[in-house]
Amino acid sequence: MVPVQLTACFNTLLTDTVNLSRFKLELLDERVGNVYRALKEDEEIGHLVLDKIPQGSWAQRTIIDPVGDNEFDADFLLLMEENPDWHDSPKTYIDKVYAALHRHSRYGEMPHSRKCRCVRLVYKNSMHVDIVPYVQLSDGRSVIVNRDDNCWEATDPEGFTTWMRQQDGITGGNLRKVIRLMKYLRDHKNSFTGTRSIILTTLLGNQVSATKKLLDPGYYANVPTTLLHLVQDLNTYLQANTTKPSIADPSGSGVTFDHRWTQATYTYFRERIRVHAAEIEDAYHEPDKETSIELWQDLFGSGFKEPESQQSSAKFPAATTSVAAVTTTGRSGRAG
Repeated sequence: MVPVQLTACFNTLLTDTVNLSRFKLELLDERVGNVYRALKEDEEIGHLVLDKIPQGSWAQRTIIDPVGDNEFDADFLLLMEENPDWHDSPKTYIDKVYAALHRHSRYGEMPHSRKCRCVRLVYKNSMHVDIVPYVQLSDGRSVIVNRDDNCWEATDPEGFTTWMRQQDGITGGNLRKVIRLMKYLRDHKNSFTGTRSIILTTLLGNQVSATKKLLDPGYYANVPTTLLHLVQDLNTYLQANTTKPSIADPSGSGVTFDHRWTQATYTYFRERIRVHAAEIEDAYHEPDKETSIELWQDLFGSGFKEPESQQSSAKFPAATTSVAAVTTTGRSGRAG
C-alpha cells in the first residue's frame, strides 16, 4: 500500500506549534534596531559602529518558539571598524560594547553581561539578544572575538548564509522546515539535549545531495519526505562514526565546530537519531491515515493534526468548512 502524505498536518504543526510567531519576529527586529541605534549614537564607540547583521537561527530562518515561558534568543553581528589601539587585546571590543550599554539610560537598567563572544542583553520575561562584535581586519580577515582567550576567531557569516540558501534550494525550501522540526524534538521533547543548533543545522545541511535528487526527483518532494530522507541519511552517517567526527564550518572559514560538543553529547545524539530514524520510517510508511497520524503524534505531540478546516469538514461536510476557515486563529508563523 502507498503511504499517506500528511503534508497538511506538517504545515499545521509548523505554523501553530513550532515556528516563532510573526509577532515575536517583529518584536525581535524592532528591539535589535533600537539597540543598534543606541550603540551607533554612543559618544565613545558610535563612530566605530558600522552595521548590524542577523546571524545564527534568526539569520538562517530556523528559529523556533521556545519551551513554555522560556526566553527566545537571537544573535546579531555588530560590524565595527577596526581600532588599531585595541589590536593586541581583542576582548576590548566586547568590553567597550558592554560599557556603552552600561551607561545608556535604558539599557543600563536592564540585565546585561559579557559572554565569551558577545554581550547579552536580557528583556523581562521574553527574550535576550546576543550582540557579537564583528571586525574586518586590515589584513583581510573577518573575525569575531573570543573574550575568554582574548583572541580573534575567523568567521564568514555571508558564506554560511550562501551555503544554507544553496542547500535549502536543493530541497525546495524543505531543509529549513526539517531543521525547525528537529530543533523542536530537541527542545520540546527533551531529545538529544546538548547538541547545539549550529551543529544540528550543519549536519542536516551536509546530508542534502543534489545527486540523490537527480537520481530521484521526489527525494525532497515535501516536508515529510525530506524529513525521512535527511534523518535516514544523517543516521547512516552517524552510525558509521562511533567517535565524534570533526564538523567543519561549511562557509569555508577554516574553523570547526568541534569545541561545541563532547564525545558524550555526540554518543547520546547518535543514539537518539537512530531511534528517531526508525520512528519516522514507521510513521511515514504507515498506509492507514489515522494510524499514521497517531505515530507522528507519538513523535511530535498533539500539535500534529489536520488543519481546523479539514477537521470541521470531516465532521460537518457541507455547513461549517468556510466558517472554520475564517475563524482559525493559529499563529501566523513564518513563511517558507
